[in-house]
Amino acid sequence: MSWADLAEVRIITSTDGPFADDVFFVLIGAKGNGCAVPQSDGGKSLLHRLRALPGFDNEAVVAAMGCTTDHQFLCWRRSN
Repeated sequence: MSWADLAEVRIITSTDGPFADDVFFVLIGAKGNGCAVPQSDGGKSLLHRLRALPGFDNEAVVAAMGCTTDHQFLCWRRSN
């Protein structure tokens, strides 16, 4: 999936931490394809790139980073 095809960004948290990955950046393409990137695998540099998206919701990121339950946070969706 290319950056041009990116349609939505979510963060998914789980109760698996602190000894296992519990924060994932989910990148969803326009065709429903996508990937999940654990925060531990380059999440900081990825987040820097994602924050450049117009209308990216930084408040959702803050909420996700403080979450210790199974939850999803919508951070960005391409406007039509």
